[in-house]
Amino acid sequence: MDHTLPPKTQHELIERTRTIAGLTLGELAQRQHLTVPAELLHAKGWIGQLIEQALGATAGSRAKPDFAELGIELKTIPLNAQGRPKETTYVCTVPLNEAASSWEDSWIRRKLNHVLWLPIEADADLPVSQRRIGSAILTQLNSEQDQQLKQDWLEHMELIATGRINEISAHHGTYLQVRPKAANNKALRDTTDEDGQSIKTLPRGFYLRTKFTAEILNQHYAI
Repeated sequence: MDHTLPPKTQHELIERTRTIAGLTLGELAQRQHLTVPAELLHAKGWIGQLIEQALGATAGSRAKPDFAELGIELKTIPLNAQGRPKETTYVCTVPLNEAASSWEDSWIRRKLNHVLWLPIEADADLPVSQRRIGSAILTQLNSEQDQQLKQDWLEHMELIATGRINEISAHHGTYLQVRPKAANNKALRDTTDEDGQSIKTLPRGFYLRTKFTAEILNQHYAI
């Protein structure tokens, strides 16, 4: 099977995840003819790129789900030594000048509606090449998750729409938080303040708290 081609069906995608479950990142990288970085500090996107290549993801940097034809987003979940999510999960950038759109039509909801989660060992004591890939979980938002995410989203977007973006902290939101996302402090974006005046601010990203991803794991693995 040529895993560089996009999967044509959901079943085919799931079958591909089964062929890589249990492999180490080093073993999968060898299959894909890629070199494993010694550490991930300066190669943060490497694992995601490796998995995308192996499974045939097509979106790249385009504003589409990773498996565009299937409407499925791919998210890896780095796990600590106890099998718990190690960090928050980046979803997408925050639209600083499009605060009037609805949750139902938002890009973040489209990305989270149908997700293929792939747990991966991320214990700092494990060399990158020896970290194993877990069994994939395919989910769709249930009504409770959808409602809580919507509530979090509305809270964040109201602050942005009323020019109070700088009041947003990582403490806001039950499942969804907003944090600055920029390589440096010079990567500024335009938005407005409370008086409607144009100001410069750091770009922001939507992140899922580990509470959310832990619930995904709990529901499927009963850990």
